[in-house]
Amino acid sequence: MLPVLFRLTFTSLWAQLLLYAVAAGVVGYIAFNGWRGAVGELNVKTGVRAEPTTTDKLLRALAFGGVGAVLAWYGLKYALPPGAFPGAKGEGIPLHTYGVLLAAGFITAASVVGRLAQDEWRKVELVNGQWVDVEGPKKREQVMDMTFWLLVGGIGGSRLLFVLVNWKDYARDWTQVFSLGGGLVFYGGLIGAAVAAYVFARAHGMDFLRLADVCIPTVSLGQCLGRLGCFSAGCCWGDVAPAHASTAVHFPGAGTAQDLFGRLGNTSSLAFSSQAEDTRYVVEATGEILHQAGPGAVRISDWVVQQGHTLGVYPTQLFESVGQLVLFVGLLYARRFRRFHGQIFALWLMAYAVLRSTVELFRGDVERGTLHGLLQSLGARGLAESVPLEAWYNMSTSQFISLCMFTFGAVLLYQKGRRRETEEAGGLGPTPSAA
Repeated sequence: MLPVLFRLTFTSLWAQLLLYAVAAGVVGYIAFNGWRGAVGELNVKTGVRAEPTTTDKLLRALAFGGVGAVLAWYGLKYALPPGAFPGAKGEGIPLHTYGVLLAAGFITAASVVGRLAQDEWRKVELVNGQWVDVEGPKKREQVMDMTFWLLVGGIGGSRLLFVLVNWKDYARDWTQVFSLGGGLVFYGGLIGAAVAAYVFARAHGMDFLRLADVCIPTVSLGQCLGRLGCFSAGCCWGDVAPAHASTAVHFPGAGTAQDLFGRLGNTSSLAFSSQAEDTRYVVEATGEILHQAGPGAVRISDWVVQQGHTLGVYPTQLFESVGQLVLFVGLLYARRFRRFHGQIFALWLMAYAVLRSTVELFRGDVERGTLHGLLQSLGARGLAESVPLEAWYNMSTSQFISLCMFTFGAVLLYQKGRRRETEEAGGLGPTPSAA
């Protein structure tokens, strides 16, 4: 496990100037992409967009550049040493394995969704004696442009749900909501990205369910790599496993976690940090968690601090990564048999809900939010004690969302399926691949 690959520092003047230049270049490039990707006003009657005006391009470039400038400001504040930037923290730029794999997952998913969009909206016409796809490349560019807004919506949604789940921690100081520290929640990111995609589809006259069928399998592809990042960071870890379990893994503390070059990175895994503060007891041989000392039990915090790594836990990150890969491949195959728009989307909602709920049964990070924690935060300590942390019925926030998501997917599949059967019985309706 490598929480941090290596860390860039900016102690010299030349290094600081270089970072400023890179930040300015990135903001400029983002603004340029906004200018280049501008689209004109949509004619509702014809469904054709006019050529973008200079004002359209300028406004889009300013919007993109503004978002890039905010990101650059936070990055400079975090990386530069005090005195080189207002409020600088001097943390440098640590290249986290989690961030690298998360970015790799997003880029891979975006690349694949662009290709799928081109195939989905392929429209071949005879132009100057040659058969040319006149629609697919345009839709590919549109969908690739949409990925920027999916990124913004995903990050915002994932951060918002994390804050809501841990609202008591942020109630003491609401300004910490905007800090660079803290966590992200996949379901929040999914909801935020879905809202962004829906707004984008409406603005560009696209069928949202058809767009969702194209995009949703790639969510699993990106999450497959993203969960490997979770494993590298030691977050989203599993429950304590019996000592003899062959699948158990140990996450290191700051004294043993190394970077890519074998140097101690002074960064412990999140699992270690959590268990180092866990005052519960564990019977190491069986993995049984106790709230009071018992025969053969040791305090979890004492054990992990002494050993320098966590107790053996289930690698839930790897479980979900493999499951997401299977889901991605399965849905790509299922696209061949799609009968209506929204079918692949509904199948993903149901399948991922089952996968996530199953993986949650093996999770051990109480920080993710559970019914027990919710009852405690509301002051209902008596009810919280009746729902122990280790109980299988201590539903997590993700399991509750999974239940809602499965229900929505099942209803969508049923309604669209019935409508399609009615159309086929009456000899009506285009095929799913038609406009």
